[in-house]
Amino acid sequence: MRLKDSIAVVTGGASGIGRALAWRFTTEGARCVVVVDIDADGARAVAAEVGGIAMVADVSRSVDVARVVDETEANVGPIDLFCSNAGLFVPGGVDVSDDRWEEIWGVNVLAHVHAARAVLPPMVARGRGYLLQTASAAGLLSQIGSAPYAVTKHAAVGFAEWLSITYGDQGIKVSVLCPQAVRTRMTDGLAVGSAAAVDGILEPGQVADAVVAGLEDERFLILPHPEVLEYMRRKTADYDRWLSGMRKLKSRCPDVTDTD
Repeated sequence: MRLKDSIAVVTGGASGIGRALAWRFTTEGARCVVVVDIDADGARAVAAEVGGIAMVADVSRSVDVARVVDETEANVGPIDLFCSNAGLFVPGGVDVSDDRWEEIWGVNVLAHVHAARAVLPPMVARGRGYLLQTASAAGLLSQIGSAPYAVTKHAAVGFAEWLSITYGDQGIKVSVLCPQAVRTRMTDGLAVGSAAAVDGILEPGQVADAVVAGLEDERFLILPHPEVLEYMRRKTADYDRWLSGMRKLKSRCPDVTDTD
């Protein structure tokens, strides 16, 4: 995947990782970056910074995502790269309300489904296209302090796997971005010493660098924190031992706090 002269769509583009991706894609020579966010002012600001186009959308709504794809294809050109990046964090466990579960499911899982449903038909027809889905290391490991986040990020990784298996022989490339803690609004509420930040908090620009390298190599797993790969190996090598280790980690580290 080469970003030069490409058309890229980035959801959650008004801040954090999304903003960093918009900037980095532009410096790599993308022809146009479409910055999508529910925050209209933020999307417009970032689009103005990178010389892109702003679109306002709630990615949990299929009609909004379809509109973004249709308008981009019609008015800008064929989408080469769709970055389904918007995310939501909800702390808590089994006590989290149904409304909050539905909210996080809509953003962290269904948004990827909506994007794939809208953008795959034209991509498959052209025989090429790239989907980048932002999940989390929590989708490969877990998230101490948040059942909704752990569950939805696992689902996001699972959907990305399915897309790669199903469309990989039709010219569609899929990558899933799985960082640990990144310095964004989502991590503002991290307690000191939180398990999520055990390997350090990266800047969004560092994550964007990892994304560009991962896209160039067309790697499925993009891991800005390389330690995650070893944690995955330990998990699959001895699941019970890994679970025991996670319980010990939980006892040493404070739970995350609400980041909304």
